[in-house]
Amino acid sequence: MDVKTAFLNGDLEEEIYMEQPEGYVVPGQEKKVCLLKKSLYGLKQAHRAWYNMFSGFVSKLGFSHSKFDQSLFIYRKGVDMSYILLYVDDIILTASSSSLRQSIMSLLAAEFAMKDLSPLNYFLGIVVTQYAGGLFLSQKKYDKEIIEKAEISSYKLSHTLVDIKAKLSNDVGTPYNDPTHYRSLAGALQCLNFTRPDIFYVVQQVCLHMHDSKEKHMGALKRIMWYVKGTLHFGLHLYKSSISRLSSYTDADWGGCLDTRRSTSGYCVFLGNNLVSWSAKRQSTLSRSSAETEYRGVANVVSESCWLRNLLLEINYPIHKSTLIYCDNISAIYLSDNPVQHQRTKHIEMDIHFVREKVARGQVRVCHVISRYQVADIFTKGLSSVLFEDFRDSLSVRRPPAMTAGVC
Repeated sequence: MDVKTAFLNGDLEEEIYMEQPEGYVVPGQEKKVCLLKKSLYGLKQAHRAWYNMFSGFVSKLGFSHSKFDQSLFIYRKGVDMSYILLYVDDIILTASSSSLRQSIMSLLAAEFAMKDLSPLNYFLGIVVTQYAGGLFLSQKKYDKEIIEKAEISSYKLSHTLVDIKAKLSNDVGTPYNDPTHYRSLAGALQCLNFTRPDIFYVVQQVCLHMHDSKEKHMGALKRIMWYVKGTLHFGLHLYKSSISRLSSYTDADWGGCLDTRRSTSGYCVFLGNNLVSWSAKRQSTLSRSSAETEYRGVANVVSESCWLRNLLLEINYPIHKSTLIYCDNISAIYLSDNPVQHQRTKHIEMDIHFVREKVARGQVRVCHVISRYQVADIFTKGLSSVLFEDFRDSLSVRRPPAMTAGVC
């Protein structure tokens, strides 16, 4: 659903005056100003005023705020359940029955000027295709817009996203002649990460050099564009699954940044067979060993898993089994369960205690996985084409499904 002129609904808590609008100035009273009774587009308070107005109204309908996602509203009364996801003026509504959904839609339409956009098929630039086996999320239209913006006339087949023999750095090189163009393209690629986790790491790498872009950085960015152009039809699949367990993979590239020697850690979290969360990020501090780097990555994915468990519990889908954390560093696995605090690990004491507490409570189990099956490698380093395509498939980033009758 879409709210028409959403920001005009908000009530203002502050006393705000504005100049008379152009074309509506009262003759002889040009120096007078207008006292606003409602919010207007362009006001810094407009977003907050609209959100407060909407949340206050749905609260009267019986919805409660999610404690773990402020854009989510939850309704539960007996066997009836409904969820509203709000992003500015765009709304996703789902309910346990058609009658409940229609009732809520009628109440919302009576209060706000709403437009029913029919069953979910497009949201925030993401095309949602429903089919018998599940959902397919893609951004094909946005992909084409970025490629046109990049003005890539020629096409070079690129099986891998990055040169696995070299890493990007800020060392001496020829500055790119249009840094604004570079920043524009790098920023645009970030929005593709919503449905293309396979490019998350390389986009993160080119974005690190937005402040001082060189020709070689632009070369890496073009390589991403060639890859995206060759995989326009790819997207993220979400399947029906009977598995109700969270599992995650975490990995880190120790000292991988050639300029700062900071490490890049990455993780991906699966609910059953479906990828629900992923990240690739340069760590904020230096690590003195690979075990420390890997352990910080474990702490990050444990934190994400705890948030997901709490969110799932809140929407009446509790996870009773421990979250499995797969790591390929034996030392990091020992640290998660060993109660002995060694001298060399005191500087990462907070992360150690945090993970150990979750392990002791049975919420988390840190397990070993050999590097060949470490899916999180795709978020920390460049890979050969064979490994890259294998891990990409493990993330359920594939071509669109063959359309069959029925929807999920």
